[in-house]
Amino acid sequence: MEDQEENRGDHEKVPKLPIPGRRNILITSALPYVNNVPHLGNIIGCVLSADVFARYCRLRGYNVVYICGTDEYGTATETKAMAENCSPQQICDKYHAIHKEVYEWFGISFDEFGRTSSSQQTEVCHAIFKKLMENNLLSENTMQQLYCETCKRFLADRLVEGICPKEDCNYESARGDQCEKCGNLLNPTELINPKCKVCKTTPHIRDTEHLFLELPLLKDKLEDYINKMSVEGSWSQNAIQSTNAWLKEGLKSRCITRDLKWGVPVPHEKFKDKVFYVWFDAPIGYISITSCCTPDWEKWWKNPENVELYQFMGKDNVPFHTVMFPSTLLGTGENWTLMKTISVTEYLNYEAGKFSKSNGVGVFGNDAIDTNIPAKVWRYYLLTNRPEVSDTLFAWADLQAKLKSELLNNLGNFINRVLSFIAKPPGLGYGSCIPDAPDAESHHLTKTLAEKVGVYVEQYVEAMEKVKLKQGLKTAMSISSEGNAYLQESQFWKLYKGDPVSCSIVTKTSVGLVYILASLLEPFMPSFSIEVLKQLNLPPETQFSLSDEKGEIERFKRPWEIMPTGHKIGTPEKLFTELEDDKVEFFREKYAGNQADRIP
Repeated sequence: MEDQEENRGDHEKVPKLPIPGRRNILITSALPYVNNVPHLGNIIGCVLSADVFARYCRLRGYNVVYICGTDEYGTATETKAMAENCSPQQICDKYHAIHKEVYEWFGISFDEFGRTSSSQQTEVCHAIFKKLMENNLLSENTMQQLYCETCKRFLADRLVEGICPKEDCNYESARGDQCEKCGNLLNPTELINPKCKVCKTTPHIRDTEHLFLELPLLKDKLEDYINKMSVEGSWSQNAIQSTNAWLKEGLKSRCITRDLKWGVPVPHEKFKDKVFYVWFDAPIGYISITSCCTPDWEKWWKNPENVELYQFMGKDNVPFHTVMFPSTLLGTGENWTLMKTISVTEYLNYEAGKFSKSNGVGVFGNDAIDTNIPAKVWRYYLLTNRPEVSDTLFAWADLQAKLKSELLNNLGNFINRVLSFIAKPPGLGYGSCIPDAPDAESHHLTKTLAEKVGVYVEQYVEAMEKVKLKQGLKTAMSISSEGNAYLQESQFWKLYKGDPVSCSIVTKTSVGLVYILASLLEPFMPSFSIEVLKQLNLPPETQFSLSDEKGEIERFKRPWEIMPTGHKIGTPEKLFTELEDDKVEFFREKYAGNQADRIP
């Protein structure tokens, strides 16, 4: 089995290249900022969702590279460094390690988890910048920016906060780049009653020279790309709406430089004291991190005929990936691999409020580890609650309920009933050896079950191909429900003595379903699948497959043929444990409020 263990985060480290004649899929997850520990909303919004799809693609036999890393430049890092009284580099080193540890625990199977503060990032950014300069797509302009007399510096983006100027919002803690409440992009000078985030004094407006990307000159190329790819790639409705809102407002020149020290330096004599705006250089991080994975990175990123690019993110990141990043690449005139499919999540809210990394609200990755609730349970709950079309709510009572009703009473119960029955000694069961299932196709109940399972497997593949992960998970779990119903309807415990042939058929078919469930749920709960393999007494390196070439989907329609007759299973054990009421109340109280105020 390809890298299924949840506490082994990295996928195989052998550099991969596109293979002619195969589906070559390049997957990216939005690069998380290194200014805090990721919370559950961050994790489901990008890295976990992308991981599920990457694992599914590997099941299907596609050639996959999954790229992510920490976004380390910009004001978010500078402000965090000020708050912790250390250098930006120290902040990046500290939080990169924390992010990596959290993702490894969650079982995120990156092919490369890199950093944007690398020499490769500077190299790729400079090459793209120079192409844009050559193509006359950059302009110099004077802009007004807030300047703090006390700190003696321009206040870019997150160094300033104030009241959101949008009439229907008026959020009092809007940042200089974006309002966290309404999601609108802002310029610092638009804020009402702005304050320097460092010293809290009121800044004043000053003129400063900057470089701009002339988006209006790229309008036709960009719209052609969006019109074509949003249909071919089946973009989600929220991505299309967000993109169209930008286009409807009219493309404007966008500033790509900032008056900061921590960032990719601008290779231009007049602007050598400035750095690139983080949202110009951050998406380029996908490319530079791939270059850390393989020196032949251009075979992935400049190969649109043979590579499909899938990108995962939260809804606030959409315009940067559907407008800014493709415009940047189109502007170079080179043959870049542009995004085919974008998978966007809405917000996961926490109990009564909203997850917030900056405000410390919600359950964070290190908190999840500290609860001792297994990663497989967290993964399952987050994915069943994935906010695909609207905001969803994390609630401790809901986590408890889903763990009990869906994982324990449905999935765990079915697998344990089947394997425990096989493990019983002869006279009561099969002495741990899988029985034969002669003429299973003529057994009416089994044939009906197999037809249903065949439909579910096809529906699972259809949903997953369209990146409808929640639907894929629900469909896989339906097979477990069908398995429980099959056991009940057959009354297999009576058949053992009354109709031993039928009992053998039901048992061998059911253990085949156990294997099918382990296969289909591997992208969602990889450590669960490893545990099932152990209980089936199959090697941990067993490679699950849903490959068309190997005929696996057709094979799953005949579940009685999946496990060999006479195979000796391992020891059945409980796969899930109930979460008690007192624990739920303890966690609810412990993780209430914000991180700073919590009970130690």
